[in-house]
Amino acid sequence: MTRAAGLLAALLVLLAAAVASVALGARPVPLDHVWAALTAYDASPDAVAVRDLRLPRTLLGIAVGAALGVAGCLMQALTRNPLAEPGILGVNAGAAAAVVTATSLLGLTAPGAYVWFALAGAGASFALVYLLGSGGRAGASPARLAVAGTAVAAALTGYTSAIVLFDSSAFDRFRFWAVGALADRGAGALAAIGPFLAAGLLIAATLGPGLNAVALGDDQGRALGARPALIRGGAAAAAVPLSAGGTAAAGPIGFVGLAVPHAARAFTGPDERWVMAYSALLAPALLLTADVAGRLLGRPGELETGVVTALVGAPLFIVIVRRMRVARL
Repeated sequence: MTRAAGLLAALLVLLAAAVASVALGARPVPLDHVWAALTAYDASPDAVAVRDLRLPRTLLGIAVGAALGVAGCLMQALTRNPLAEPGILGVNAGAAAAVVTATSLLGLTAPGAYVWFALAGAGASFALVYLLGSGGRAGASPARLAVAGTAVAAALTGYTSAIVLFDSSAFDRFRFWAVGALADRGAGALAAIGPFLAAGLLIAATLGPGLNAVALGDDQGRALGARPALIRGGAAAAAVPLSAGGTAAAGPIGFVGLAVPHAARAFTGPDERWVMAYSALLAPALLLTADVAGRLLGRPGELETGVVTALVGAPLFIVIVRRMRVARL
C-alpha cells in the first residue's frame, strides 16, 4: 500500500469514527435520522441529541485529536525522544495549574471560561521550560528541554495539589476537567481553541523537511542546509498551541500524542511529513472511537474518554518500550 493510499484509508477510518460518534451512545440514533437531523430542522429527541450534543462533541474530538496527534509528532522530533508526548515539556502541568487557579480564586466553572486560562498556563509553562532548557552556550538541546520540562511539571503539579487539597469545591470542578473528556465541554471551547489549532497546524505543515534533516543530528542537519535552532523553535511554536489548545478544551487526555505517531511510522517510515499527516487523521479517529466505546460500555452513563484512552494506551506504551529495548539489543 502506498503512503497516499494509506492516507486515504486513514481518512475513511476517521469518517467512520465520526459517523459512529453521532449515531451511537446511550440512545442509538438510526443513520436516516442522523441525516435528517443534519439536513432539516426538527425538534425531535433524536435531532436534538445529534445536533445539540453529539455533533459539537464530534467536531471537538476531531479538532482535539488532530492537535494531540501532530503535537506528539513534534514533541518526539523536538526532543529526539520516542516516548515524548505533549506533557513532557510542562504543557499539561501548566494548563492544570491555570485551571485550578481559575476555579479556586475566580470561581469559574464553564469550560468556555477557563479554557483561556488553560491556554495561558500551558504557554507560560512551556516558555519557562524553553528558557531554562536553552540557557548557557549549549542552547536548547533535547536532553536539557526534557529535564527542564520534568522539573517545571513537578513544581506545578505540587502547586496544583496544594490548591485542591485546601479547596474542596475547586477540587470537584478541577477533577471534571482533569479526567479528560469530550462531553459537556460546550461549543465555546471549540470556538476558543480553533484559531490556536489552525495556527499550530499551519506551522507544523511547513516543518517536515527540516525535521527530517535535524533527525539525523545537528551536524548532519546543518550539512543538509537546515538550521537546527530555527527548526526546534518552529516545532515549539507549533506544538505549544496544539497541545495547549487540545488540553485546555478536553483536559489532559493521555497516550494519544504518544501512541499514534508510532502507529503512523509503521505505515510511513521515519518521514515526518507523512507521520504528521497520518497522525492528524488517526489520532482523532482513536479519540472518537474511545469516546464512543466509553458511551457504550458505561450505559446508561458513560466512561470518560481519558479513562478509555488510558486503558488502551497503557498496553501500547508497554509494547513500544519493549520494542525499543529489543531494537537496542
